[in-house]
Amino acid sequence: MDTKPENSKLIFEKEGVYLHTNAKRSNEETSIPGFIRIVERQDGEPALEWRPAQDEGKNAPAVFYTKKDGEGGEEETNFDPGYEPDWAVISTVKKSREKEQPPVRETGQWGAFSLPLSELYSLRRARFSLGRNFVVLTSRGGDPLPPLHFHRGGTRELLRAMQRYIRLAPSPVDGRLFLAYPHDSGALSHSFDELQMFDDTSSDLVSRFIQDPYATTFGGFSKVTNFFRGALRPPESPLHSQGESYAPRLSDDEPGFELITCQGAELGPRPNVSRGRPLDDWQQFLDSDGRVTNPQKVKELVFRGGIVPSLRKEVWKFLLGFYPWNSTAKEREDIVRTKTDEYFRMKVQWKSISEEQEMRNSLLRGYRSLIERDVNRTDRQNPFFSGNENPGLMLMNDVLMTYCMYNFDLGYVQGMSDLLAPLLFVTQNEVESFWCLTGFMELVHQNFEESQEAMKQQLLQLSLLLRALDPELCDYLDSQDSGSLCFCFRWLLIWYKREFSFEDILHLWEVLWTRLPCANFHLLMACAILESQRGELIGSNHDFNTILKHINELTMKLDLQMMLREAEGIYLQLVQCKELPAKVREVLGMCVTSSSDEESSESEPRETDRLLSESAAGGVAVCQSSNQNAPPRPPPTYP
Repeated sequence: MDTKPENSKLIFEKEGVYLHTNAKRSNEETSIPGFIRIVERQDGEPALEWRPAQDEGKNAPAVFYTKKDGEGGEEETNFDPGYEPDWAVISTVKKSREKEQPPVRETGQWGAFSLPLSELYSLRRARFSLGRNFVVLTSRGGDPLPPLHFHRGGTRELLRAMQRYIRLAPSPVDGRLFLAYPHDSGALSHSFDELQMFDDTSSDLVSRFIQDPYATTFGGFSKVTNFFRGALRPPESPLHSQGESYAPRLSDDEPGFELITCQGAELGPRPNVSRGRPLDDWQQFLDSDGRVTNPQKVKELVFRGGIVPSLRKEVWKFLLGFYPWNSTAKEREDIVRTKTDEYFRMKVQWKSISEEQEMRNSLLRGYRSLIERDVNRTDRQNPFFSGNENPGLMLMNDVLMTYCMYNFDLGYVQGMSDLLAPLLFVTQNEVESFWCLTGFMELVHQNFEESQEAMKQQLLQLSLLLRALDPELCDYLDSQDSGSLCFCFRWLLIWYKREFSFEDILHLWEVLWTRLPCANFHLLMACAILESQRGELIGSNHDFNTILKHINELTMKLDLQMMLREAEGIYLQLVQCKELPAKVREVLGMCVTSSSDEESSESEPRETDRLLSESAAGGVAVCQSSNQNAPPRPPPTYP
């Protein structure tokens, strides 16, 4: 039966292709059977079309991806969130609120769609658990079309037909994402078999991890995000050509990233470093008016050895911005009064909302529910938070609810309770813990934003550092579908809160808050942990599943002091490398000076060997000449 639209040439057709919707209610369908086609229109333009089976023989399909008439925004589709890009949506409150909206329909039933292949931006596998035949198409306008499930197979045949008109290049960041290019675009050309798009290597563990990396990694987080697998190219992929190191990159159309290659820069020996004594004398740094006379010295001491428990309550407030470093004792008294008033004004805002008002505010209602659930399972083994009707839990709940009023755009996202618990434990003060939390969130708030761009960038930066340090380990992880380092996601999101003991976290966080020797020292910590497991990973020939399991099982088994020493040693080893790639220098906070500074930097006496021979070697962010052959300036010595 010729069912192609009038004046179109049928190139490909497959029945049994179901469109999946977001209709969750009992009287709504969640999948609709239909046909997928590739047709050449009268003007020769190839297009991909889908229409419901009951609409066969009717007019040409409606178009889903176009804008509404007279409006600037994109047309709502509200399809099943399982198809969303893996970098999207951490906030489950906002997503659940969106799902309350009814799906858009065409004349009482789901319409069809038509997409010119020239307008196709990407094709990806969606839910890993649904197998190899679940596909999502996205237009160049950024609009995902409804997800399609090929119940009777046929995806490979469809893609073969599509390759007559376009090229599909795998994304190095997401192994299930393939970007579409015209044949004359100069994009990387891959044969269909090289794409290996629908090799199904899933397992229950992997499926759960893709859907919820926290729950699978002892997180206790539930339904926080659908993350990514990433970098799932086989070793024989053209991107793994011999003699060329690989680092992840996004497509050329995505701003902010570029192809990075590390050509095996030779690193010198890793310096041995030692930790110091904790800061135990605060008064020596205060003048007669109570000002901190040498904030940098304080930070260096904290980085070297942490803070004794009795001083944490005071010093943390400086590290987290509650007190300015140059404030006097009198000014700090005024700050406390002002901040206390401000805090309780915000607290009253949500405390005074009536039940009727809250019933009409689904976002606030969702935040409250999520906070109550998370508070009841955060650090309950700690005596400060243990037991029923614990006052510490009530304080945690109130601080997090007030933070929602302080930053309503971000609101509450799972994981924030993990950041607050140590702050509340140390300060044992509602107001001070709140303002310390706001200071901490200034450093990490981007980790919790819905776009997850910050998390994506940190994993890319971590990959750059690890490849510069240990190309062999990176190649092995790549070969086992683990090159994306997605198992490090939780480490970076909440700064290792679940990986070390509660007391170790107090020490680690105060070290990281100094931002020494660079702002990305938390990435160097990840490098140190991964390198400490190098022999176990490579020697045991782990695959993706067992690598994930092994990393999970490191929880509470890591030696914090050893990891801090190794992380600092890695930093010193890298900054002394003469041929360190520019992108790696950027991650380390090494600024690039102008060419006019080159002569002066080259003429400076080299003190590297002397400094590195001292057991207390360390340093802050280093500025290096743009001339990569010039010796790097040595980092300053810590006391």
